[in-house]
Amino acid sequence: MSGESSASAPNADAAADDRPMPSEQPAPEERPHPEGRRNLEGIRIDPVVEAEHESRRAVISALVEDEPGVLARVSGLVSRRQFNIESLTVGPTTVDGHSRITMVVEETDPGIDQIEKQMAKLKPVISVGEVAGDAVTSELVLLKVRGDDPAAVQAVTEMYDGRTVDAGPETVTVELTGHKSAIDNAIGAFERFGIVEIARTGPTALARGNTPTAPGEKPGTAGEPTTHDSS
Repeated sequence: MSGESSASAPNADAAADDRPMPSEQPAPEERPHPEGRRNLEGIRIDPVVEAEHESRRAVISALVEDEPGVLARVSGLVSRRQFNIESLTVGPTTVDGHSRITMVVEETDPGIDQIEKQMAKLKPVISVGEVAGDAVTSELVLLKVRGDDPAAVQAVTEMYDGRTVDAGPETVTVELTGHKSAIDNAIGAFERFGIVEIARTGPTALARGNTPTAPGEKPGTAGEPTTHDSS
């Protein structure tokens, strides 16, 4: 045993001598940094492999229990993994103590799948999934424009089925609701008046017909809580 120890010692010393001195090592900003983000296991994703999947816009709906900080936990989970959130809205459902979170993301299919899986692991989340098919989507925008030509502003407001919610000597504020594309078109039409301020909620959505908006979602009527479908 002693002979083996004495024989390995010179090799260890030789290996140590081959290592560069601290002063010879490159500074942190000069060291090579691999590109790409890391996956859930901490393994860096090859950007070439990730590029094989094209990003798309997806609407994700989640039923959650009303707990302090639940919205921060959901948004924090998604942002920590560097997913791209376009908008996020939250509101009550038919069941007391439950809320629906609607999140619009721009991601690849693997990214959307990971968002759903990681959100499902959060304790307050009852059910989560991408809104299937041709869902009913709508958003609200408040738009404040200069009031130099109030008659023209009113004409554009009526053209897009909006309504005036405030009018003063200097500004006019209108409310618009509808699909994202319609809202975008309306904003473009109002730009000629000079947009002072704007606030958009982002889309919220429900699946059409009897299709559940979140996977396994059951109607929360007559005081019955919304639960996972056990089938």
